[in-house]
Amino acid sequence: MAGVKDAAPGEAEILVSAVTRIPRNRLFLSMDDDVGDVEGRLFPLIARRAAGEPLQYVLGAWDFFGREFLLSRDTLIPRPETEGLAELVVAALRRSPRARPLALDVGTGSGAIAVTLAAEVPSARIVATDISPGAVRVARENAARHGVAARVLPIRCDLLSALKCGERFDVVVSNPPYVAEGEWPSLPPAVRDYEPSGALLAGRDGLSVLRPLVVGAAGLLSHGGELWCEIGAAQGEAASSLPCGSLRPLGVFPDLAGRDRYAGWKKPERER
Repeated sequence: MAGVKDAAPGEAEILVSAVTRIPRNRLFLSMDDDVGDVEGRLFPLIARRAAGEPLQYVLGAWDFFGREFLLSRDTLIPRPETEGLAELVVAALRRSPRARPLALDVGTGSGAIAVTLAAEVPSARIVATDISPGAVRVARENAARHGVAARVLPIRCDLLSALKCGERFDVVVSNPPYVAEGEWPSLPPAVRDYEPSGALLAGRDGLSVLRPLVVGAAGLLSHGGELWCEIGAAQGEAASSLPCGSLRPLGVFPDLAGRDRYAGWKKPERER
């Protein structure tokens, strides 16, 4: 029950709104409406939340970049910090000289980033990879839900396979696992007990996924293409020091709280 009581009033409204399909700002105006067996549908959700399950999983959906995305226990919960990553990649796609820019989202999860890119840049095409078949299914549902299924291609594959795909992308983006193994016990129970560990843990230093991605990205990017990744708040110096082959570091950038959160690299333009 830790943390549930403090959030109970607001969360109760969210749950009632979800069950009745009445917007939160109209709930009190709709007290006399016949919406069926609200208690029978609501109490199981309250029980799940009271047991510590994150509200986002209880609802089965959450907002990201102004759109609602379906979720499952196969996908991470979209977080506000990752919206900043999406903004950086949207800007990169808009800078692309290609009429129909191509992006790769590595570890797409719910597809929140991939779908957002397609929705915000109507000319863009997105390949979205994940090792989890459940996550790929959710990403496909979200692409269809937001009308971009024709331009978002979710594929099940691991990082190594993605690095060998042979395509050339204008942008590669990833919110990779970046939690170090030693940090796992100190994570909040709502994260540790419910979110997929494979989408969070990244070896002893938290860089076991980012490291090969940065090294391999040169083979994925077209000349002038960019790689953008989310990183842990304490990983800015380590990320900027990673071997990057022919890529040029663009720097480490903060989230809205001022913490290191995003790292970028660029493949140099072809010499003329």
